[in-house]
Amino acid sequence: MPLYKRGSTWWIAFTTPAGERIRRSTDTADKTQAKELHDKLKAESWRIQNLGEKPKYTWDETACKFLMETQHKATHEGDKSKLRWLQQFLRDKPLCKIDRELIWRIAQTKAQEASPSTANRYLALINTILRKACHEWEWIDKVPKIKLFPEPRRRIRWLTPEQVKTLLGELPPHQQDLVIFALSTGLRQSNVLKLEWSQVDLERRAAWIHPDQAKARRAIHVPLNSVALAVLLRQVGKHPARVFTYRGRPISWANTRAWKEGLIRAGIKDFRWHDLRHTWASWLAQQGAPMNVLQELGGWESEEMVKRYAHLSKPQLMQHSELVSNVLESTILTRLEKEKG
Repeated sequence: MPLYKRGSTWWIAFTTPAGERIRRSTDTADKTQAKELHDKLKAESWRIQNLGEKPKYTWDETACKFLMETQHKATHEGDKSKLRWLQQFLRDKPLCKIDRELIWRIAQTKAQEASPSTANRYLALINTILRKACHEWEWIDKVPKIKLFPEPRRRIRWLTPEQVKTLLGELPPHQQDLVIFALSTGLRQSNVLKLEWSQVDLERRAAWIHPDQAKARRAIHVPLNSVALAVLLRQVGKHPARVFTYRGRPISWANTRAWKEGLIRAGIKDFRWHDLRHTWASWLAQQGAPMNVLQELGGWESEEMVKRYAHLSKPQLMQHSELVSNVLESTILTRLEKEKG
């Protein structure tokens, strides 16, 4: 029976020329529409078998396959959230119908709703999925060219020691410890807040971030300097599992009203919690820490991420700059002696 009902919805059942049994809902209570879908799918299966045409996959099938293959990614939950928003434009859309015009309309909608840079993150996800569908799964023959919005390069935002001192004076004690620990270790907000005592060895003065907790999916060894160690010692005994707590409960979020109001009272503008990590890296670079050491301490996957701080490495640069000075001084002295002679 090619058509049958389940409740008020019509279902399709047929066997393809290749012997595959197809059974699916038509998502309609209209028998005429259900019959049209049945005939269309049956004709497509014949063309695939006898004329060598490719199956016509939809965005939903493609996005689902992408999510199944990328469950290990640190951005998996973020990708799911983006895909939920994209469904309003791409639900049941055949891949061959997703063109530059449709993608640009989606981009403009997200740019108006949020910002051009946010829209670019959605465009990047669409591009990644379509490229997989084309180059890995061979579901489509080509990928539409996707144009991104221009984004200004954001400068590295960091605080001076004097600004940090002022900010700490405007924060409650539990947030002071969070900030001091972040500035001492360079850890991201989630790694600081979710740090557990099982990840800390006070005797060896070390902590570690497991691969599944790190953005780059690589374990991070965290040497505990004297300031970081002092912060941890103040937390001992407050909670059996988690390190940082407030009134006996683990702290789940740092970007609170107290944090925002503290920034205002300290006169610090355009500063996010993540900029504490930039501050840590900037201070290390200014003190002459080699870029490879900075990369290892920060758990960055590539050198490109660390090069953002290279221009701040003044002591290191001055040391090499003096090499030219020595040659130049010798040249100048030789010229002056010739002129006197």
